[in-house]
Amino acid sequence: MVSERGLEVLRVIVHDYVESREPVGSKSIVERHQFGVSAATIRNDMALLEEEELIAAPHTSSGRVPTDKGYRLFVNQLADLRPLSVAQRTAIETFLGNSSDLDEVLSRTVRLLSQLTNQVALVQYPTFSRATVRHVELVRLSETRLMTVLITDSGHVEQRSIETAIAVDEAFVGELRAKLNTRVGGKTLAEAAAVLTALPTEFRPERAAFVAAVCTALVDEATAGRQERLVMAGTANLVLTEDDFSGNLFPVLEAIEEQVTLLRLFGEMRDGPAGDADVIARIGRENDSFGLGQTSVLASGYTASGGEVARLGVLGPTRMDYSSNMAAVRAVARYLSGLLGND
Repeated sequence: MVSERGLEVLRVIVHDYVESREPVGSKSIVERHQFGVSAATIRNDMALLEEEELIAAPHTSSGRVPTDKGYRLFVNQLADLRPLSVAQRTAIETFLGNSSDLDEVLSRTVRLLSQLTNQVALVQYPTFSRATVRHVELVRLSETRLMTVLITDSGHVEQRSIETAIAVDEAFVGELRAKLNTRVGGKTLAEAAAVLTALPTEFRPERAAFVAAVCTALVDEATAGRQERLVMAGTANLVLTEDDFSGNLFPVLEAIEEQVTLLRLFGEMRDGPAGDADVIARIGRENDSFGLGQTSVLASGYTASGGEVARLGVLGPTRMDYSSNMAAVRAVARYLSGLLGND
């Protein structure tokens, strides 16, 4: 059982080690922090923390560093997250508020989150299983070339360019556009895909091939809107913290390149141990099964306008500023939910 003072000693060891990357000794704790006890008393507290495997000596006669278990206890004991500065909150509102569509919003989100935390930022696309079709647009580029555009109620936009075997005029394109919007407008992506698959049979044979090409493109767009995928930024930040990883970074880089791996990890984090009610942390060895045993991942959910919940977060070494990073993840997730919910 760790005492209240022991927890406070652990807290300052985590803080000082994150700040300096140097093992923390009892003398520096007494000099830098107001405990009101001797260095010998702090050494006793540290010995108890070491017995509990919360801190460890990286080499003989050194100070101590937090273990994965120590970081976990530290995160679980976080009562308050370090608030973002006014400048940081203004940056979130300004940078994300100027986005024009979902793709740009999520691209800006990972770039901003990476800058706020100096970690690898990850944002999962909503799967849009409940999204509905807001509008279908057909743009005639030439007699045999057409652009199809599918827009959902969440603001997600998918488009394709297609070449057709026969020439069509603007009048027929307009007629088909109107029919498509009548038939699939307001339907879910799955419902729209079913309607589009059957639609070519309603046209004369000389038009059916053209309609089939259009519908195939739109079905592809509807299916793409339901696939799970991630946007990432800030991978280069790992190089800046290379000393925090034993060996080389290749296994970590290889793991984060596998979107399926990270999506599985995000899926497990829905019910994982949390330090804050809406920010979940997976620390060190808790990520071994994903090939990320030397990293920590912080994640929170955000809600798209269609009601779909997806996750965003950061990935970095276990030696990270958990309080500030968790605050940034939470703030960006909340702002993103508000932004997409107003679309």
